[in-house]
Amino acid sequence: MSGKTHRVKPLELRKQLLLQESELNRVRLLEEWDAVADQVRVVGDRAKSLGLIASATAALVSAVAAFKGRPAAEPGAKRSRFRKVLASAGLIANVWLAVRSKRRGSDGS
Repeated sequence: MSGKTHRVKPLELRKQLLLQESELNRVRLLEEWDAVADQVRVVGDRAKSLGLIASATAALVSAVAAFKGRPAAEPGAKRSRFRKVLASAGLIANVWLAVRSKRRGSDGS
């Protein structure tokens, strides 16, 4: 019987150490999870800011293109790159504003 008591005590100590180590790992994991969640929030905020800047820029470019007042090019004439960029920016601005307004409407904001 004395052999069993010597074995039980080291096993019980090992169990205690493993339980403590598990608790430490759990606390570390929660701390790391909080840090990752904070970083995700920061990235999300930056993406929103960038989206607002892009939306405003696209709307400005679209407005400049609309007020430029040049007559339409002939059907067979080649458009300049700048005119293509302006047309694309206008299209992007319209799509962006439509998506943004739908998203706000569905959020209840």
